[in-house]
Amino acid sequence: MSIDPEQTQYVFTQAEFERVRTLLYQHSGIKLNNSKKIMVYSRLSRRLRATGISSFQEYLELVEKDQGNEWEAFINSLTTNLTSFFREPHHFPLLHDHVLALEKKPFRLWCSAASTGEEPYTIAMTLIDAFESYTPPVEIIATDIDTNVLAKARAGVYSLERVEKIPKETLKRFFLKGAGKNSGLVQIRKELRDIISFQTLNLLDEQWPIEGPFDAIFCRNVMIYFDKDTQYKILKRFVPMLEPHGLLFSGHSESLLHAADLFKLRGNTIYELA
Repeated sequence: MSIDPEQTQYVFTQAEFERVRTLLYQHSGIKLNNSKKIMVYSRLSRRLRATGISSFQEYLELVEKDQGNEWEAFINSLTTNLTSFFREPHHFPLLHDHVLALEKKPFRLWCSAASTGEEPYTIAMTLIDAFESYTPPVEIIATDIDTNVLAKARAGVYSLERVEKIPKETLKRFFLKGAGKNSGLVQIRKELRDIISFQTLNLLDEQWPIEGPFDAIFCRNVMIYFDKDTQYKILKRFVPMLEPHGLLFSGHSESLLHAADLFKLRGNTIYELA
């Protein structure tokens, strides 16, 4: 795989790409295939420019030695954060019904790949509707490995383009429209932000800084970045994190057939304990 001739400010060898792949996999479990070389060059070359470093070799040496701010920037640069409000919409009516079927309070939910916040805020809207209250008996923990996107999620500020597909009535109920210097932006209402706790969490860490059990776990479009062995290890750790009645929501392109001893299919990409 060669680099676009227009992107040749720095030399980026196959050996350096393999080094990036190894570092990312060891730390996050994410596997990059060979087709991602240009993407890696594009994202990491920004870090070279930001740090004033003149070569990938020197930059990767810094990352390996640093394990602090630049390590965090390295991970943030390479994690993909594709998300949107009400993505995979079939999940939310079932979540609504799941909440209402339980007498247990508070309802605890873990969103394990929060990205810039669209998913946990959609969950919050669903639960507010279920309880017919802006202060529902709900605890949502939203985590992500990427500290940059978590900062955006906590702020809850989005461009109008990000919310253009949301019905106007829903926008009116859950968003505040910016004016003046904030024109063209909207912010999630404080009531929604108050029921979500955003935390940094790496699914590969030996210890997670959160405690179960949860009534539901959202882990959507995350497993596709891991190999099967890593997927199974994470799914096995989800088991004690779920209540016996708990549900696991996965992404549309993800199958848990290789973990049939742990989870069984309940609905369309929705699982329960086996």
